[in-house]
This record gives sequence, structure tokens and C-alpha cells, in this order.
Amino acid sequence: MPHRSDTLHELEATALVAIVRAASSERALRATRLIHASGIRLIEVTMTVPNALGVLEELAKALGDDVTLGAGTVLDPETVRACVGAGARFIVSPNFDPATVEMAQSLGAVSMPGALTPTEVVAAMRAGADCVKVFPCSAVGGPSYVRALRGPLPDVKLVATGGVELENAVEYLKAGATAVGLGGGLIDWGRVEREGEQSVVEHIRRFVGAIAGGR
Repeated sequence: MPHRSDTLHELEATALVAIVRAASSERALRATRLIHASGIRLIEVTMTVPNALGVLEELAKALGDDVTLGAGTVLDPETVRACVGAGARFIVSPNFDPATVEMAQSLGAVSMPGALTPTEVVAAMRAGADCVKVFPCSAVGGPSYVRALRGPLPDVKLVATGGVELENAVEYLKAGATAVGLGGGLIDWGRVEREGEQSVVEHIRRFVGAIAGGR
């Protein structure tokens, strides 16, 4: 596994994490293929996906070093261990749990716990988190909230997640987010059925380019 610093550098360089949530492992694998074809290298598979560990293992074998896989909705140290064993290089949680952060670090994975208030953000950083997932970001002001957090906490790496869309991702980055996490709005399955997979891939590519150039 690459060193934590390599994964963190990639997160900062690309500023974009694709979050895969799906009702079936088959749909999750299909979504990941489309995301990969779109040029996004950091892909998070949430533990809410049926057989999520199996999905991670299959993706790790199929895509290898061509992507950096992460695990999302990780709530405890035992799940961290299983996810890293399946190929995850970064660990994302909706909450802050010190033992989960510690386990991720001990196994060489980037830790990205969730937090919302300044108190929670600082607590996560003091526990050794590599960056902090601000969730649910859009529910508390979106880019303006990220900007407000960055005022007193300029050195904290914030990853805005929850309600972030392709269309407004650049606004979050300009507000001071290190990266954004894109989930449900990333793939329009209706468009896939109407226009085909390539149409969706090209749509995402345009925004990936805009995000890269918009910072």
C-alpha cells in the first residue's frame, strides 16, 4: 500500500472524491467503471453497499494502481481493518471516533472522519485525522460554511461532502475546501438509460476538467 502521505497528496492534487453508494454490488461496480472512465482517480465505496468488502476487493484486483480506493461509512476499528485488507487506502466516516482514526493510521490509511462544528473539527484533528469531512455541508450553508470554518482554522484540510454537486463543486474549493466528495449527483442513471454510458462519462469529464481548472 502507498504511504499515507502519497494518498493525501493525491487528494490535495485532484480535489475530488467520487462516493459510490448503490442498492446492489452490481450497480456499485458499474458506477465505479463509469467514474473511472471519467478520469476520477479517488473512489470511495460506502459500507452501505451490499457486499461492500467484496466490491472493494474486486475493484482493487481489476483497477490496481490506476485508482485509489477508499471505504466510506466506516464506524469502527474492526471495519477499518477489513476495508484496508480489501484494498482501501483512505477511510471515511460520517462521525468522529478516535479509535477508528487510530486504526486507520496504524494500518497506513488516510483517516477522514466526519465533523460539523468547530469543536468537532478540532477534536478530530487533535486525534490525528489527516483531514476532516464536513458533513452534511450543504445543510448548514454550503460554501459559506466552509469559508466560515476556514477563518479560525486555516490549516485544517476540509473535505466538503453532503449535497455537493458537479455544478457547485468549484464554489466549495474556492471557499477553502481541500477537496469535495461527490455522491448521488455524480451519475444520472436516467441519462445512462436514455443516452448511453459514454454520454454520462463525457458529462462528468467536462466537470472534472472545470474543477481542475477552477481552483
